[in-house]
Amino acid sequence: MSSSTLNRTLPPGPAAQPAESAQAPTLRERISYQVQRRGALAVLVLVAALASALSPTFPTWSNISSILGNNAFVWLLALAMTFVITTGGIDLSVGSLYALGGVLAARGAQTGAWAAVLLPLVVCAAWGAVQGLLVAKARMAPFIVTLAGLLGARGLLQAITNEGSTTYLVPQGSWFRDLGQGTWTPVLIVTALFVLGWLLLERTRFGASLTAIGGNETASRLLGLPVDRAKVLVYLLSGTLAGMAGALGGSRLGSGVTTIGLGYELTAIASVVIGGTLLTGGFGSVGGTVCGVLLLAVIHNLIDHYFSQYGSAFTDAVNGGFLAAVVLLQTALSRMRRL
Repeated sequence: MSSSTLNRTLPPGPAAQPAESAQAPTLRERISYQVQRRGALAVLVLVAALASALSPTFPTWSNISSILGNNAFVWLLALAMTFVITTGGIDLSVGSLYALGGVLAARGAQTGAWAAVLLPLVVCAAWGAVQGLLVAKARMAPFIVTLAGLLGARGLLQAITNEGSTTYLVPQGSWFRDLGQGTWTPVLIVTALFVLGWLLLERTRFGASLTAIGGNETASRLLGLPVDRAKVLVYLLSGTLAGMAGALGGSRLGSGVTTIGLGYELTAIASVVIGGTLLTGGFGSVGGTVCGVLLLAVIHNLIDHYFSQYGSAFTDAVNGGFLAAVVLLQTALSRMRRL
């Protein structure tokens, strides 16, 4: 069953709107749809132009490469969050799993480079799968399940590191240590994964089913879509990408740091929603997520240049303000399409 067939079969809802509107779109529907899809990109271009005008150092190659390299790990968390939120779920555990993945990677590096790669992937994937099973099979609320996952992952990494008193170092000379160094290896890995993520969400039946589930889960079950399996898979994917981000972070830092990843789940959610993915589910945009992460990264870069005395408090306020504004805009656009 194709994506267009799925959307035509579903009752009116967030997931069905684009397909229905495509049959006989009004001007209002076309405008609201394009704002939903391209709004983050337009704002990113404007903010980047403003940043270039305010700061001559912003458009330099060193600054751009720094922005890309420092946000490569957030991109992976945001990519995972895009799939989860498209189904109408949420994953609050990704920041903690990112930190846990870094500690496990450094711990595995004591055995060998391949252990450093595989250990965080396996553990975090299993963690995500368990969360998916609780959401899909036990019908537990994703917020509660992943909040428990957040706390559990932090507790596990504290136990592994003896309450943070033991820091595992990645051995010198290991190819794993070189994997996360520099800018372009992590960025190339992230870029490849985003291309695969875009193809999965936009060009496959699985991606179409995720959109349908987020738009109307009851109708999706009546259509015979594998709703439970899809939910388990997206949380498994989320855990796997968080573990991969943690492994790359551990490689970049050369050690397992227990305090990293704090608040990263909120940054990932903000990036995804700013990029146009509906927080209520039913519509997801991998390309929009790229723009969302970059937009917040550019704004934070400007803050570091001009408002560094306010520290992270000002950055958090900007994140919250952008998130609130985008959710209000999404609500307004949904009302426009229903009129």
